[in-house]
Amino acid sequence: METDMTVNLPVTGRFDTARLAAIDTFLKERYLDSGKLPNCQLLIAQGGEIAHFSSQGAAREGGASIDESSLFRIASMTKPITSIAFMMLVEEGKVAVDTPVHHVLPEFKGLGVYNGGGGGVPFQTKPTTEPMRMVDLLRHTSGLTYGFQNRSNVDAAYREGKIENWHGGLDLNGFIAALGKLPLEFSPGDAWNYSVSTDVLGAVVERVSGQSLPDFFRTRIFAPLKMDDTFFAVPEDKIDRLTDCYTFVPGKGRVMYDRGEASAWSRMPKLVSGGGGLVSTALDYHRFCTMLLNGGELDGARIVGRKTIELMTLNHLPGGSDLAAMSKSLFSEAANAGTGFGLGFAVNVDVARSMIPGSAGEYYWGGMFSTAFFVDPVEQLSMVFMTQMSPSNVYPIRRELKTLIYSALT
Repeated sequence: METDMTVNLPVTGRFDTARLAAIDTFLKERYLDSGKLPNCQLLIAQGGEIAHFSSQGAAREGGASIDESSLFRIASMTKPITSIAFMMLVEEGKVAVDTPVHHVLPEFKGLGVYNGGGGGVPFQTKPTTEPMRMVDLLRHTSGLTYGFQNRSNVDAAYREGKIENWHGGLDLNGFIAALGKLPLEFSPGDAWNYSVSTDVLGAVVERVSGQSLPDFFRTRIFAPLKMDDTFFAVPEDKIDRLTDCYTFVPGKGRVMYDRGEASAWSRMPKLVSGGGGLVSTALDYHRFCTMLLNGGELDGARIVGRKTIELMTLNHLPGGSDLAAMSKSLFSEAANAGTGFGLGFAVNVDVARSMIPGSAGEYYWGGMFSTAFFVDPVEQLSMVFMTQMSPSNVYPIRRELKTLIYSALT
């Protein structure tokens, strides 16, 4: 199928327009014409004003092209939203960044660190050096993991228990109870591991606020920001806008993972995932990024305070470390070199070590289906990139995009 390319809005701001246009050509030739990606949508803004917005490729197999209304599974780009929700409760004095997690989730009281066992042998544990605190959930130093990491007896137990299955037997409370019976991989604060920490944080938001996570998101974040196309389950009258989703299989290339017309995201999951469950549009997520860039406010709606955003986007890794030194993760949405971690975001702490253009203090994250965003307060720059291909580390598209976008600044 021939690929359409449309630029929906005029170019404004401090950009070389020819270089911006060249980004779309690069995406088309490198990723769409080759069949590596089914589609891609790129939104670049400066000072909250959209400077470039392009859409290429088909929304569904053999169907029409994607456009500004297309819905994408944003996976772990849900994490910053959950982190903002938690910080809203911090601002209300209902919880603190250093609150021990078991004060809100008593199921976690007495959690120990793996010290042997698994694979049919009872786990042995040793006490944690420090209690798990909310900051450990926000920065992924909790000792929790993901079942797909495939690196330990602990993540194997996650898989065996199917505790991360959204449409399985566990709701969010059952999920917390199941985690409370398994050991941690390390003592909180001792290392960094990409994990279900933000799903646990979603349970904290529910218990502290007294609202379900979908209700909190809808009433406290999405409605004020006019993010009308962001949800855990796509409404029936919008399902025609949900794109197909693919996964990469070695030797076969991309294969269908979830059809838009019969998607698992068309029904509310039993286990609501604050770590990866949302569907959104580029324009909605752009509004979220602009709120962050504006210091917590957009169009008169104050979500959090300016100093809260400043706190969230500092490097909170112990001793000012970076992921290259602290990560035990086999998979992450971040490049490790020169990257710290804040309260819900990866943070660029050393541009030289990253070896790609950027700014110190820039913060970002991505999703399993290769979506991504970044916010650069120095250049007042933000980007939202949408496509639907997992896993996100198959292609280096995020690094390439970042290089091309910064090269277009004048």
